[in-house]
Amino acid sequence: MWTWLVRDVIGWDLLGRLGGGVHFFLYDTVKIFLLLTGLMFLIGLLRASLDLDRARDFLQGRGLFAGLVLAVFLGVVTPFCSCSSIPLFIGFVAGGIPLSITLTFLVASPLVSEIAAIMIGDQFGWNVAAAYVIAGSFIALVIGWVFSRFHLERWVEEMVFATRIGRLRAGGHQPSWRERVDAAVAEARDIFTTVWKWVLAGVAMGAVIHGWLPEDFFATYAGPDNPFAVLVATLAGVPLYVNGAGVVPIAEALWAKGMSLGTVMALTMSAIALSIPQAIMLRRVLKPPLLALFFGSVIVGIVVIGYLFNAIFP
Repeated sequence: MWTWLVRDVIGWDLLGRLGGGVHFFLYDTVKIFLLLTGLMFLIGLLRASLDLDRARDFLQGRGLFAGLVLAVFLGVVTPFCSCSSIPLFIGFVAGGIPLSITLTFLVASPLVSEIAAIMIGDQFGWNVAAAYVIAGSFIALVIGWVFSRFHLERWVEEMVFATRIGRLRAGGHQPSWRERVDAAVAEARDIFTTVWKWVLAGVAMGAVIHGWLPEDFFATYAGPDNPFAVLVATLAGVPLYVNGAGVVPIAEALWAKGMSLGTVMALTMSAIALSIPQAIMLRRVLKPPLLALFFGSVIVGIVVIGYLFNAIFP
């Protein structure tokens, strides 16, 4: 619909900065709003219908490692970008799933992209694609394990925990089907009214920088002669805000220009796992210390993987 409106009705070029930016803003805003309301309703209904104490006991009975592995697996099989995974993250935290496990999902979901893996296999070889999937899963697993060593719940905004579903089941009350549906609708509405401004701000920021690709910058400052090339590529990938399908062709072009594979992979992983819009949206549910810790940990993990790739695939 937005392609028809922007390209055919208004007449703007979708490959141009203005047309591409407007199309990006309209499409991503609607997509995230639909995910936010739809997923929050479904998750809320599920939480109102299930015994979450038993679910938590199930996870705890199998140990932290099993929970982290399940979170990585769920993140890998869900085709969400860095912003689209946030609604599920909110639902998991509100449902009482341990924060370290939910943060593991938040890392793995965008970082390990099925589309990116297929395109990497086609462009760079399937051994590189397999290494990418393993490396991304390992980053998420390690970050989740490290976070589990600390009590980070104090750095999550109260609105995530103070939900209608939690109050509905207080005191062991068994709600009726109508009560569950009403509570799920009300909770989705409450969360939507709380975060919609942040979604608009985040997507608008992404639209402004969409399509900006300073290839000359990468060739100059992230070339094979720069020992800090991996760090430069990782940091420069954050504002790009592109998905796996969009960043892999860019990575292939830079690789053809002589950029080392580890630097290319660092740029790829950073661009799809982290973004400024994601940070803006997450700020509504995470307090600044945890937000900085989350971004810093993912950046460190990607930098380490980038240097390892350079050592393994010279």
